[in-house]
Amino acid sequence: MGDASSGALVPSVKLEEIQPQTFPPPASVPAAAVSTSEMTETAVATAAATATAEEAELDKDLLCPICMGTIKDAFLTSCGHSFCYMCIVTHLQNKNDCPCCSHYLTKNLLYPNFLLNKLLKRMAARQIEKTASPVEHLRLALQQKDSEISVKELDNLLSLLTEKKRKMEQQEAETNMQILLDFLYCLRKQKLDRLNEVQTDLQYIKEDINAVEKHRVDLYRARERYSVKLRMLPDDPVASKLWPSTVDRHNNVLVSSARSPHGVACSGLFQGKKVDMKIQGNYPSQPRKDAFISGSDTQLSLNQSGLIVAKKRRIHAQFNELQECYLQKRRHGASHLSRQGERDENPINREAYHAGLQDFQSVLTTFTRYSRLRMFAEVRHGDLFHSANIVSSIEFDRDDELFATAGVSKCIKVFDYAAVVNEPADVHCPVVEMSTRFKLSCLSWNKYSKNIIASSDYEGTVTVWDVNTRQSVMEYEEHEKRAWSVDFSRTEPSMLVSGSDDYKVKVWSTKQEASVFNIDMKANICCVKYNPGSSIYVAVGSADHSIHYFDLRNPSTPVHVFRGHRKAVSYVKFLSTNELASASTDSTLRLWDVKDNTLVRIYKGHTNEKNFVGLTVNNEYIACGSETNDVFVYHKAISKPAAWHRLGSPDLDETEDDPGSYFISAVCWKSDSPTMLAANSQGTIKVLVLAA
Repeated sequence: MGDASSGALVPSVKLEEIQPQTFPPPASVPAAAVSTSEMTETAVATAAATATAEEAELDKDLLCPICMGTIKDAFLTSCGHSFCYMCIVTHLQNKNDCPCCSHYLTKNLLYPNFLLNKLLKRMAARQIEKTASPVEHLRLALQQKDSEISVKELDNLLSLLTEKKRKMEQQEAETNMQILLDFLYCLRKQKLDRLNEVQTDLQYIKEDINAVEKHRVDLYRARERYSVKLRMLPDDPVASKLWPSTVDRHNNVLVSSARSPHGVACSGLFQGKKVDMKIQGNYPSQPRKDAFISGSDTQLSLNQSGLIVAKKRRIHAQFNELQECYLQKRRHGASHLSRQGERDENPINREAYHAGLQDFQSVLTTFTRYSRLRMFAEVRHGDLFHSANIVSSIEFDRDDELFATAGVSKCIKVFDYAAVVNEPADVHCPVVEMSTRFKLSCLSWNKYSKNIIASSDYEGTVTVWDVNTRQSVMEYEEHEKRAWSVDFSRTEPSMLVSGSDDYKVKVWSTKQEASVFNIDMKANICCVKYNPGSSIYVAVGSADHSIHYFDLRNPSTPVHVFRGHRKAVSYVKFLSTNELASASTDSTLRLWDVKDNTLVRIYKGHTNEKNFVGLTVNNEYIACGSETNDVFVYHKAISKPAAWHRLGSPDLDETEDDPGSYFISAVCWKSDSPTMLAANSQGTIKVLVLAA
């Protein structure tokens, strides 16, 4: 009981602690006023202390003598003591006496104490009024059936709710304004950045226009000087004597160029025009010479006008792509110069072009040079209707003199390129033919030894062949499943790499019979390729939709994994030591920068969803096949096709042939020339040339 009394006195102690303190009054305050104030404060403190003592004494009487807590569900005994019902019932289960006076007591002598319960409820309600929120007041009032809420109390509650609503609306409005303000600030920043970018781009364009105009004026002045020299040369008697014979030789050159089977007709024509201009400037004026010059100039002007119109048409067709290419190269060039510092490098080259413009001019020149693919020759070999004639791989040798084909026919055929192009025949016989035990998937010429070629087949065998002896030099049979790809290193000709469906990449050496080491992957290997500038870096295309770039000095972990394709990566090819092209059955090609580990560009236009359709690259162009039996050529700076060609067979009526019946299965550039080889699943092999 003593502890309970002490606990109940705690509020009283806090009240005394916060009683107002008396301070000495100011000198100007009358003494009578001070005495009255002191008496008032003392009376208030005494009354508060008395009330607190009374409340404490009352609280003490309301404690259960058994649990020492406030009585709950009070019951009265026959001897006049009150307890909690559960407390006294539990006590009577063990003893039959009153805990306070030890008087005999049983459950039958317990009676509900209605008066005390009512008093306890009122005290609890008063306590809640002191501490509870208005919402709790309302909830408690509504829970009481016999209680009635006055209009004033409802008005107070409604006013409180209204104020709460206004406060929440205000907070929400402030939040919304802050969000809107943040958005506007962010939008302004983006637009300012864009404006700065546009202003910078406009400055680049202005500088480049001035540079190009200046260079154009220089070219015009040079042409004028050249024309003056042409007008002065007729006074030279030696040139006058040499003119007729030279014109005859020039005409012969034009005729031979037009009849040559090696060149494109339009190219020979323009070469002839250039020679014609040189002849005009070296020999005296004669009537027939003036007529020849006049006719040549007119024809040249007409041809050049036609070419300019055609090139402008190509530019407008791909204007957005070319615009992005120009801005990308211009910005990159400017940032490169800013990093190096203008004092270390002159930002203007010898043609007064600023950084990046020269690169874009090269792109524009190469892009507008060609607009179509035309068939130059066809390789006729064997039965075109044979079901096992799919050409899986075509590769040129080191000198581009020979090319080899391989496929499901279980045979490697080596052809002389010059004979195919220059000697039309019903059937072109290979200069070398080597039979294999299994269907072939890939070929790779050794770039050091002209007579060495490697192959991979459907049984997982990697074979190194000597073309001169037509015999296999080495056979590696460690792969457990089909080997899809094999590639010789350009810098270390004794090393080659292969990939297989057994999830393994194997590195081989022609100096030993077993593999040098393995790289274990988690998916089928579809293609492998050495970096042309190094024998330690290898790109691996996998069925996991990724390209894994390995340093063979640490093959346990790839240097980088290039992700982005949505299906298996079927081919990887290097355009340069830093540029890697990949093909996938998601109908896209992608260009990657292996130095910066970034995606450069995505190429779309062809169809490739399930087959190996071939991939080949040179310095400027990327070519691939399509499941529509078309060959597509992309300029590496433009994501849309620059040219395409349907690879039909002259032995079939193409109007009745379903394009979906065949697909391109292999393509190969002839080094960096505009000439390429293409083959399809029908066995057709054609020589294609990019033309204007």
